[in-house]
This record gives sequence, C-alpha cells and structure tokens, in this order.
Amino acid sequence: MWLRDEILKSIWHAFTALDVDQRGKVSKSQLKVLSHSLCTVMKIPHDPVALEEHFKDDDKGPLSNQGYMPYLNRFILDKVQEEFDVLEFNKMCWTLCYKKNISTKHLLISDDDAFKVWCIFNFLSEDKYPLVMITEEIECFLRKLMEAMGSGWSEEKFCDYKLQLHSKNNRLSAWELIELLGLGHFTKGMTRQTLSMGIGEVFQELILDVLKQGYMMKKGHKRKNWTERWFVLRPNSLSYYVCEDLVEKKGDIILDPTCCVESLPDKEGKKCMFIIKCTDKSFEISASDKKKKQEWLQAIQTCLQLLRLGLPSPHREARLRRRELRQRQQTEEDDLAERMKHLQAANENKQRQLEGMRKKMEEAAATAAEEEHTRKQTQLDLQDRYRLELKREKMVRQQMEEQVAQKSSELEQYLLRVRELEDMYRRLEDALEDEKQAKQDEEAMHKLQASLLEEEAAKRAELERFHRQQQRALSQTEAEKQELVAEQRLKERELQAAMLQLEKLERERLGALEQYQDVSMKLERAANKTKTWKDKVAKHEGLVHLIQPGHKGPQMITNWGPASFTDVELELRKKSWQERKNQGAPAQ
Repeated sequence: MWLRDEILKSIWHAFTALDVDQRGKVSKSQLKVLSHSLCTVMKIPHDPVALEEHFKDDDKGPLSNQGYMPYLNRFILDKVQEEFDVLEFNKMCWTLCYKKNISTKHLLISDDDAFKVWCIFNFLSEDKYPLVMITEEIECFLRKLMEAMGSGWSEEKFCDYKLQLHSKNNRLSAWELIELLGLGHFTKGMTRQTLSMGIGEVFQELILDVLKQGYMMKKGHKRKNWTERWFVLRPNSLSYYVCEDLVEKKGDIILDPTCCVESLPDKEGKKCMFIIKCTDKSFEISASDKKKKQEWLQAIQTCLQLLRLGLPSPHREARLRRRELRQRQQTEEDDLAERMKHLQAANENKQRQLEGMRKKMEEAAATAAEEEHTRKQTQLDLQDRYRLELKREKMVRQQMEEQVAQKSSELEQYLLRVRELEDMYRRLEDALEDEKQAKQDEEAMHKLQASLLEEEAAKRAELERFHRQQQRALSQTEAEKQELVAEQRLKERELQAAMLQLEKLERERLGALEQYQDVSMKLERAANKTKTWKDKVAKHEGLVHLIQPGHKGPQMITNWGPASFTDVELELRKKSWQERKNQGAPAQ
C-alpha cells in the first residue's frame, strides 16, 4: 500500500537534485531519464512520446516542478496497476539526490543509515514544498531514536537545541537532519553500531510498518512439528522468516477484521502458547516466556482492532493527529488574525466616526468658548465693581475705627457684618470657580461623547439659572449693604450724642479738678504749717517742758542749772534706754 503524498516527496528530492543551477527548472532530457526510471521501478510501461506530446507547446527551455507535476500524475502515478517495492523506489530517488547534497565520510552514520533517516524525514515532513521537518516532529523522531538505543531523553539538551533551531525558523531540511545525527549532537557516548541499530529500529517502525518482531516457535500444518521462526508484525500481516536477516520468508499470516487471537493452555511440552484464527486456517505459536506472550497478544489484538475500525497503523495515526492538531492551531491562529483584521477595520471606522465627532465637538467648544469669554468678561466687570465697593467699605471702616477707637466694642457687630460680606464675596468667587470647573468637566465630557450635547444645553440652562440666583444674591447683598449704611448712620448719631455727653462730663470733671486743686493747696499750706510746728517741737524737745505741778522731793541740779526732769523720770528714761539696748543686742 503506497500513498501518493509520500511518493511525491521522494520524487521532489530527485527533481531538485537534477536542478543543477538551482533555478527551479530541469531540462527535458533529464526529465525523460527520471520518468523512465520511475516507470521501471513502479512497473508501468514507459511512453517516451507522451512527454514530448505533453510539453509540445512549451519549447522555451527547462521545465519547472509545477509544469512537470501534471504529467507525473497523469502519465505515471495514475497508471500504477499493481503493488511495487516502495523501498526500491525510495532507493532510486535517494541515489539521484544524496551525492549532490551530503557526504557521509565525516559522519558517524553510513550511507544506508543516512538513507533510512532520509526516508523517515519524508514520512514526518510537512506536505508543503520545499520539504521541511518542524520542531515537534524532530522531537518525536529523536525520542523514538533515544528509546530504541536504550538511552534516556534529555529535555534540557533538546531545549538548548530548540534555541539554535530558532535561527532556522524552527525547521530542518533532510540533509540538516542527517548531519544532526551524523555529528552525534544527541548521541554522544554511543557507538556507531548502537546508533545504526536505533536508526534501523525506528526505520522499521515508521517506514516498514513493523509493529513488533522477534523469535517464536510455530507449529507446522503438515508435519505438526515445532520450528523456531523470526516473526514480523505489520498492520495487516504477520510474516515469519527463517532468521532475522529477513532474506528467506517462509510465509504470511494475513490479518483481517474476521481474525482473532486467543491464549492456549500449555500442551505437548510447549508453554506460553496462543492461537491466531483466520478464515481458512489457524496458527499455533509459542512464545519464549509469559511476558513475550502477553506483548504479542496485545500487539496482534491492537492490529485487529485497527483493521476493524479502518484506522492506519499507530504511528501513522499519531502523525495524523499531530498534523490535525497543528492544522487546528493554525486555523485558530488564522481565525484570530482574521478577527483582528475585522476588529482593526472596525476600530478604524470607529476612529473616523470619533474624528467627525471631535470636529463637531471642536465647533461646539469654539461656540462655548466664545460664550464663556463673554461670561467671564461680565464676571470680571462685576468683580472690579465689587473690589471698588470693597475698597470704599474698607476706607470707611478705617475712618470709623480711627474715630471710635474707644467705642470699638459697640462697632464689633458692624465689623462682623463686614467680615460676612467678605466671606460672601469669597463664596461668590468659589462659586464662580466651581462654575468654571464644571464647565471644563463638561467640555471634557463633550470630547468623549457627542450624545452629551443636549446635556450640555441643559447644563448651560442650569448655569444661567444659577447666575440669576447669584444676581438675586447680589441684590440681596446690596439691600443688606444699604441696611448696614442706615445702621452706620444711626450709630454715628448715637456716637455724636455720646460725644456731647462726653464733653459735658469733661467740663464737669474740669470744674471738679479745679475745686480739688484749691482744696489741695489749702491742705498743703496747712500741712506745711503743721510740719513747721512739729519741727520746732522736735528741735526744742528736752529743753522745753510743759509746766506741770512739781513734787515735793528735792530738785536735781545740773551743770547748767536745775534739771528739767525728776529722779523718777530719769530712772524711767534709763530703763527705757536699757530695754532698747537689750533688744538691739539680740537682733545683732
């Protein structure tokens, strides 16, 4: 059973090898040789005239691959009537192309192993030309190869290699894959024989569809004797050979959906037996041990199950699933790219709409700016007028403070009202600033949505109503100001009456002050007289003594005459002097 897509890959390699100048075209003489070789290997009669007839209208020179494909399909591939040796076909295409692309002298693998890797590449490569093998299939092949050689898989080493593959767009050609294995990048420490055996085992599984192989004993149909044979299990047959070199085939057990395999009990001195029942005959087979018997039973049952379901071999099914998964991913990526294009187109359309809306908003903003300028000018005029009035109020207040410095407590209420007017003015400025901020927010909203134009008109009406309220508030402020002026005048009249009363009190105080000064002068004269008298008394104290009735005792006589005091008085004076002296001593 051969597949056209896989056959075309081998032919593409041969065609590319004939393109010496690498222009993508091959001469007719070379295509005749290639066509004859293909017909010979595929067992169909070669018609040299058909090539000339097919290309009779194209005599300008070499032919391209696109020009040769219709001839190849019509006059060669469509005429294949019987099965041909696909391995021999691949070897013919390999012989035409490998010497022009790679040399195995410096590699660790032989020409035969390189051919097997080339066939594996054709099996795992994408169905697109030029043929390449992507990272996922490279990893799958290397995993199978390392498993066949009995070596562990190094995920870290492959991740490092994927970084190198990134420079090659994450893909390899057939010759790059052969060189990768031949240089031993993933097989360091392995001998040539081990590498060759691993490549051979993977080749048998993927290309020759060998699912399992090994030695078992088979019972003959005629002589009923047991003979050791080398069995090879493929998806639709179980072939047995004399030995493992596969040179002498002894027979085939054709598998179909009606076949079945069953385990048999030990008998005739044989163990680990099972039987394969086909439509016309049955085959008794004995494995070397129970593990081998179970492996063969499971492998044959898997083949029969795939035949009943009409599915290909497991490795072909796995390759098909991987390709379907990649195709789904690619389809999803394409759908995503398409959606992105639609979204981008919608975004551009939206941008155009927003641009139109922006222009309209700019026009509306220009109109609103002009109105805002007019409103601001009006506000500035009002503010200037309020500033002048406030300055006049401050001047009046200063004059009043200078005039009624002593009556400041009575004017506290008036100052409080002035502060209230200032606070009201600041609140008015804050309200104007809030109005300005609201206008700016409104303009920002206009830049985002055109639908807010109507809301802007409503906002403007609300602002005009607020402005009227401000005017009414200003009118109310003016009325309060007039009340304050009237109250100020009343206070001035009261102040004048207080000043008159103060002047009257001042005159009365001056009169009382004059009387006080007269009395003070009289008291001062009297005090002066009293002081003069006291001074005289003090000056003459001890010399002047009031005339008092004397006592009958003798009178003391001094150097200056009779004493002015008696002995009793002298004793009293001594005691008094002694007491003062005693009191002064402790104090010191």
